Amino acid sequence: MTKRDYYEVLGVARNASDEEIKKAYRKLAVKFHPDKNPGDKQAEENFKELGHAYEILSDPQKRSAYDQYGHDAFDPRARARGGGFGGGGGFHDPFDIFREVFGGGGGGSIFENLFGGGQDPSGPQRGDDLRYDLQITLEEAALGCEKEISVTKPDKCDSCDGSGAEPGSKMRQCGTCGGRGQVLTSRGIFSIAQTCPHCKGAGRILEKPCKKCSGNGKYERTSKIKLRIPAGVEGGTRLRSSGNGEAGGRGGPAGDLYVFLQVKAHEIFSREGDDLLCEVPVSFVQATLGSEIEVPTLEGRATVKIPAGTQPGTILRLKSRGVKNLQGYGHGDLHVRVQVEVPTRLNADQKQKLQEFAALCDGKEAPLAQGFFEKAKKFFK
Repeated sequence: MTKRDYYEVLGVARNASDEEIKKAYRKLAVKFHPDKNPGDKQAEENFKELGHAYEILSDPQKRSAYDQYGHDAFDPRARARGGGFGGGGGFHDPFDIFREVFGGGGGGSIFENLFGGGQDPSGPQRGDDLRYDLQITLEEAALGCEKEISVTKPDKCDSCDGSGAEPGSKMRQCGTCGGRGQVLTSRGIFSIAQTCPHCKGAGRILEKPCKKCSGNGKYERTSKIKLRIPAGVEGGTRLRSSGNGEAGGRGGPAGDLYVFLQVKAHEIFSREGDDLLCEVPVSFVQATLGSEIEVPTLEGRATVKIPAGTQPGTILRLKSRGVKNLQGYGHGDLHVRVQVEVPTRLNADQKQKLQEFAALCDGKEAPLAQGFFEKAKKFFK
């Protein structure tokens, strides 16, 4: 299936700033979040597509590669065709022409081996990096926390210590290539060196493969990993857990685990940067006469004063009651939007009192309505 342009996914221009990209991502992440669209497969796909787009465009190096090569920048098949990140368009491997003429069949050509361009297949190899998606609450994102996750991944075999050999056994020379790691085949006037299919270029094979891991040096198991979530993180933040990726080969170092955070939608608060917004209902009497009310914050309660004559939609600010800034620049604010609640059931006495109040009003108590109807007079002629 054809991938959509990442700028189109986020709805931003190609010259959008980092802040514009982040703001667009936050807005759409709330819109397509699975918690707000239960059972909606399309919203779920949109949310995943949005995450991939933000991952690329929020990273300066990846964004630069994407701007130059598009989706081919991260497609191994495109790199094999000469395009992609590190191929085509000015990034050419000097050994490519020799591969085409002399072959290399997975192990590199003889020229690479002569000039040191290939990796020693019998030496230690670093393990692959892994990805884990973790969903956390707004409170956990704002205040920070520690989480323990379970990751099933290839880990180093504790029986052979990652060597792949049964304890006490040795490596022996490959009989197919005579320990060279390559075999020669003739193609007309050329003799072409290719990777030995038996030892995979190592030149040696296991005398007795480890019984526990079948000679792989690693096997899958579930590990418990503790993570520290710093206060102030946002959805889309990537955390690196060093050395907790896939185990390396032949005693090589393990890769890293990259944890991508997703923040659940909150039932009371919405977030904009380091600021929080919540809507608080107040009665007609409280808004008219003024009062003090208690409002929730992420760390308890706070008291806010409702001035007399407060209008619906008025926003009151509680300074430094928002989210802690990730870089340590203080806290954001909590914005309280006042929603004036109109009573739906009145008894006879209440209705009478309101009617008496209406009779005492001469229109000056409602300047907004007075101004509106002054402007609207011409429509009633």
